[in-house]
Amino acid sequence: MEEYRLEKEELINNVKAIIDDNYPLYSNLSSVVCLIKETFDDASWAGLYIANNDMLYVGPYQGSVACIVIPFNKGVCGKSAYKKQTIIVDDVNEFEGHIACSSKTKSEIVVPIIKDDMVYGVIDLDSERYSAFDDDDAKILEGIAKILANLFYEDNKSN
Repeated sequence: MEEYRLEKEELINNVKAIIDDNYPLYSNLSSVVCLIKETFDDASWAGLYIANNDMLYVGPYQGSVACIVIPFNKGVCGKSAYKKQTIIVDDVNEFEGHIACSSKTKSEIVVPIIKDDMVYGVIDLDSERYSAFDDDDAKILEGIAKILANLFYEDNKSN
């Protein structure tokens, strides 16, 4: 179990290593999603939703078909974007207003991508296992969100 944690902790450095400002935004985001999905063994779905006018639109992801659009303040992703805070859900069936993109999802973690108090998107991980994510995972994903925030600029702000 300790090796697994070390691998997750190395994820932030791996993200920094693969991002290249010379590449398009979605190319960088796609590579980061791949790293996240490969690192979080319990994640059945890993991806990004990109904000635009208080709506979240599915961005790069790995997993089964996703919800295309989620309004701010709806579901776990929308609430995370609206509140500008990380949300860990141990049992999605107990989360009021959960949007079920997959009936197999049991738990979820969502981390907002924020720059200059603007929400540019969220990192979303789902698991088919209850209580799959914890505060350590949140810290790692929040570190990645800070890195990703630097890829966004005013032209693609959400609110």
